[in-house]
Amino acid sequence: MRYVGALDQGTTSSRFMIFDETGEVIASAQEEHAQILPQPGWVEHNADEILEKVHKVIALALSIAKLRGEDLAAIGITNQRETTVAWDSQTGRPLYNAIVWQDTRGQVVIDQLTEEAKADATYRSGLAIAPYFSASKMSWMLRNVPEVGAAAQSGRLRFGTIDSWLMWNLADRIHITDVTNASRTLLMNLETLQWDAQLLQTFGIPIDSLPEIRSSSEIYAKTELTGPFAAEVPVAGILGDQHAAMVGQLCFERGDTKCTYGTGNFALVNTGTQIVRSTQGLLTTLCYKFGNEPARYALEGSVAVTGSAVQWLRDQLGIISASSEIEALAATVPNNGGVYFVPAFSGLFAPYWRSDARGVLVGLTRAATKAHIARATLEAICYQTKDVIDAMAAETGVTLKALRVDGGITQNALCMQIQSDILQIEISRPVVSETTALGAAYAAGLAVGVWADIDALRGQWQESARWTPAIDSELANGGFADWQKAIERTLNWVE
Repeated sequence: MRYVGALDQGTTSSRFMIFDETGEVIASAQEEHAQILPQPGWVEHNADEILEKVHKVIALALSIAKLRGEDLAAIGITNQRETTVAWDSQTGRPLYNAIVWQDTRGQVVIDQLTEEAKADATYRSGLAIAPYFSASKMSWMLRNVPEVGAAAQSGRLRFGTIDSWLMWNLADRIHITDVTNASRTLLMNLETLQWDAQLLQTFGIPIDSLPEIRSSSEIYAKTELTGPFAAEVPVAGILGDQHAAMVGQLCFERGDTKCTYGTGNFALVNTGTQIVRSTQGLLTTLCYKFGNEPARYALEGSVAVTGSAVQWLRDQLGIISASSEIEALAATVPNNGGVYFVPAFSGLFAPYWRSDARGVLVGLTRAATKAHIARATLEAICYQTKDVIDAMAAETGVTLKALRVDGGITQNALCMQIQSDILQIEISRPVVSETTALGAAYAAGLAVGVWADIDALRGQWQESARWTPAIDSELANGGFADWQKAIERTLNWVE
């Protein structure tokens, strides 16, 4: 039996999972890291803390599995995507906290662009012009962090998404990224799959600070595991988290669709080798690129706040003491009691792209309870998904009959039933619901021959649960109409 490790570096935690040749989970270890919130709209991570947690979970998972480092045929990396790190190439030290994908400070950079420059950037990159993406975060640091500007002047500046930061530290200072992560920076040309000179000029990013763009599945380098697990293990797969989930869900054919429920919510549809430029507020992005094979593209609907809305109930409001409690609390009431919650903490992402929006709780009466707010939170997760799935149907002309789902919230059966009722389609969850890590393992295993090709993977997908909609549910009719009214209340809040 051969084993493949997957390093899943997410928004709130880092996890290392070990899979065998059948795709079964052998061991898993996970550690949370701090969310740094210096002021409203700003979200940061300590890149050194992330690296420390990564080393810890690798060792812990190997210990749990009772495996040696040399038992791993390869390691794949998947990561929170647009989150950006700046570091010094000589010292290897971060020059500033990592600016997280949810952070909105880059809006000041975007506001200075002409409409012509914005339209050109969207065409070249396939992305909306929003502070969500890495380019404005890099530009902000160059303008506002003296250490970053000085490193740029001396040629020592290195920018990267989290995968690049990890590769630099795990593989002896190799500075690389893959096409999926590069496609989320607002700096990569969708057609050439290389950094675009015009986009670099638009945002003022020096090309020598950026990593080399590689495929999503190849042997990049070896990482040296130390201590009791000492071994050199190939790092052979890199995928942004949502692209990894597409691979883990085996969405290899044009039209295949999945939705991942994590800190945010991300629905993707595979468009094959065709670049489909969105007119419905979706993002045109890479799906994956395996070795020398042609790149596969996707349309994506990105929602900023879903699972993190549950964390907000837990950490800021104290309505629940653990995220897992929301299902039982929401189930104590038969409906939302007229309460709607739009968690636009960082503005609205797809399909609206309104950075001026902020979160609202509407429809409150004296009869409203914390249970109604809990249920409204689950419904908000599902209504936001409907917004992007409807946009995908309008874009592709294809109406989904079922949706494959994954991520932590899919363990919440009530939430998934609400999702089925709102979408009026069946919802299907696989046995391995954490398909982000599985996709990274698949990419790495394909590169080293654990699996011969994608056909060898197709038989591994198994369903663990399915939800069927209540026909003509009020959630899909009057509820969705009220949701749209609630969305209107969020707009034009930030001047």
